[in-house]
Amino acid sequence: MGDQPLINMPKSEDLIVPNAADAGSVDEHHREMGTVLVRAIEEGKHDVPAAPAPLVCKPRKLESWRVFKIMSEFVEGFDLLRNYGLAVTLFGSVRTKPGDPYYEAAVSLAGRLAKQGYAVITGGSAGIMEAGNKGAGEAGGASVGLNIRLSDHQSLNTYLTESFVFDHFFVRKVMLAFASEIYVYFPGGYGTLDEFTEILTLVQTKKIQQVPIVLYGKDYWDPIVDLFRNHLLGKFHTIDEADLALFQVVDTVDEAYDYIIKTVKC
Repeated sequence: MGDQPLINMPKSEDLIVPNAADAGSVDEHHREMGTVLVRAIEEGKHDVPAAPAPLVCKPRKLESWRVFKIMSEFVEGFDLLRNYGLAVTLFGSVRTKPGDPYYEAAVSLAGRLAKQGYAVITGGSAGIMEAGNKGAGEAGGASVGLNIRLSDHQSLNTYLTESFVFDHFFVRKVMLAFASEIYVYFPGGYGTLDEFTEILTLVQTKKIQQVPIVLYGKDYWDPIVDLFRNHLLGKFHTIDEADLALFQVVDTVDEAYDYIIKTVKC
């Protein structure tokens, strides 16, 4: 195929997003992009690599297989989540072991919420994710895992009633942000902090409705909240005082459960 593009894209001037007030132009733009998307999906579905290499440099041309893979993950993810109404998502470290107080707290909280009709959604692997799914499964509730395919093989835990494995972190994060009426964060690493600040930013910027955000474990979270208060707000003024009220720090299962039951009105 040489240097020929995989997709015959419309001219660049045709891809400029029109003024929202011009409904006709908006419709035309959507039709054009729909044509591009349909063509990319049709071509790309035949060429998805079995093991795609990590993306380092942006491709010089539109990769049809990548468009197809991304769109198929979005469709399958949304299709899975539409089966669940009231839901809670638990986040936390994959390294937290059974017997750890945070692991056992996640089991207990998930079980109590499952008995109240909440589907429990996690990343589907070990640690806090396994604890949440275990609590839900043992309580007879829906136990859902949204996993990610990693080079070190982040396997699914055994307590899931339904699961899906993503290749793209950003698609998985959209699914996790779309999934629930309440988000609970146990101590974790970079991934947990990333997922926490993702939801926090979406609420702060009003890209999603304000949902309860629970931070479990004052010993872990208080220093981070102090960083927000003293450094971001107090010294650099990069957040507002109201932004510190977008989450609730708790230290026991009872506190977390009572706050969730009181706050979630669905």
